[in-house]
Amino acid sequence: MKFFLAIDWSFYGKVVNLIGSRYVVFAGLAFILAYVVFKKKIAYKKIQPKFPKSTDYLREIFYSIITIALFGLVPLFFIKTDSIRVHTFYYTDINQYGSIYFISAFIIMLFLHDSYFYWMHRLMHHPKIFKYVHLIHHKSTNPSPWAAYAFHPLEAIIETGIVVIFLFIMPIHTYHLPFFFLFMIVYNVYGHLGWELYPKWFATHPIGKWINTSVNHNQHHQYFKGNYGLYFLFWDRWMGTIRDDYEQQFVSVKERASSK
Repeated sequence: MKFFLAIDWSFYGKVVNLIGSRYVVFAGLAFILAYVVFKKKIAYKKIQPKFPKSTDYLREIFYSIITIALFGLVPLFFIKTDSIRVHTFYYTDINQYGSIYFISAFIIMLFLHDSYFYWMHRLMHHPKIFKYVHLIHHKSTNPSPWAAYAFHPLEAIIETGIVVIFLFIMPIHTYHLPFFFLFMIVYNVYGHLGWELYPKWFATHPIGKWINTSVNHNQHHQYFKGNYGLYFLFWDRWMGTIRDDYEQQFVSVKERASSK
């Protein structure tokens, strides 16, 4: 009981407010622009022509709220709790490791998170695990930006496990996590947007072919199998889990848009 009374719950409130406000701003802005303001003008460009139902949006927002509340617990326990933080590589002075490392760490975190997500994602698709952990997210077979954080509580805990890994394997500065996960929510909203923003040639470009796209992740939601990556397609291509029709579908979506 003393442990919980000693916790700085005001800090937890600030973290939840930061995560939640970013979700509302980026998912909300994408939704308002694409699903309301410009809906009629850009409907023909949509990856899946149909639009989700209102109940889908409400479900996505409901589970996202739970996810945000759970995400806030990790920094509370692993950074704000002195007895735990001393065992991590968390630091506050940039000069301790230098500005070069400070910047380079973001790249390291990007690839580590992508690898963690790929294998964690594949594991959650195991038949004995899927319905208990990952099914909630896949109820969005035609996702909207609100689906960015729409996870079952168990999945939300697994998703935020990457923060714990960061803290215990590499020096993590005060600013690393908020800036890194700012990028994460932006790219996650794009992945669930429902429209493709990259140009027609991107999926087959020598560089673009290794980067995840909205079409790629949309296929994963639509068909449930293949395309497990987060930011990149390295693991999907190396492990043969990228859908055979991905590049064809990407071009088809862009051609449909350009032909209009």
